[in-house]
Amino acid sequence: MIDLYYWPTPNGHKITIFLEEAELEYQIIPVDISAGEQFKPDFLKISPNNRMPAIVDRAPADGGEPISVFESGAILLYLAEKTGKFLPPDVRSRKLVTEWLFWQMGGLGPMAGQNHHFAQYAPEKIPYAIDRYVKETNRLYGVLDRQLQGRDYLAGDYSIADMASYPWIVPHERQHQNLNDFPNLKRWFETMQARPAVVRAYEKGQPWSSRPTVNEASRKILFGQTAATTGDRSA
Repeated sequence: MIDLYYWPTPNGHKITIFLEEAELEYQIIPVDISAGEQFKPDFLKISPNNRMPAIVDRAPADGGEPISVFESGAILLYLAEKTGKFLPPDVRSRKLVTEWLFWQMGGLGPMAGQNHHFAQYAPEKIPYAIDRYVKETNRLYGVLDRQLQGRDYLAGDYSIADMASYPWIVPHERQHQNLNDFPNLKRWFETMQARPAVVRAYEKGQPWSSRPTVNEASRKILFGQTAATTGDRSA
């Protein structure tokens, strides 16, 4: 049994996609980030960076005590190694998958996230910031499009690299991107979108998806955090 600490964000969807694809038994423990539940002391023991998702594996491969894992990329690697799925064993193929996983973690996710922030959530619309991150998101879409030329999936076979990147392309319209400009990416996106496990993963998030993540009440919780304020919340 996997305990999944979750909210229906791109990073949360990554993990439900894997769990559905691998047919692992899991239970969702919602972490309402708009209400500040990510700062609760019990959650910080699992995820010291006060971010979701995080998991607790109650049946680890070594048969020992439960193992907690935070950071979505680390969780995908952990689950792939636990199950032997979606991460090839040979050194060259594994290298390719981990490159694209880390590319998403270090590039697509952070840049698209800043795109969302300045274009959607910032109380002051700053044209330079919006233009900066919309263009950088566009560049990264181009990187994906080139990688997918002649390939069904990012590393050839379906892998955790695809699971990591897909949820960050789902809100492409909010990111001011047109998938028609990226034919290889669009083909891959539609293939991913149609996978039964991906459909199920997004359905799992429906009970919480109707709640606004960012509103006036939650803005102070989600943005402008410092070491002092996060420390106060976890006290």
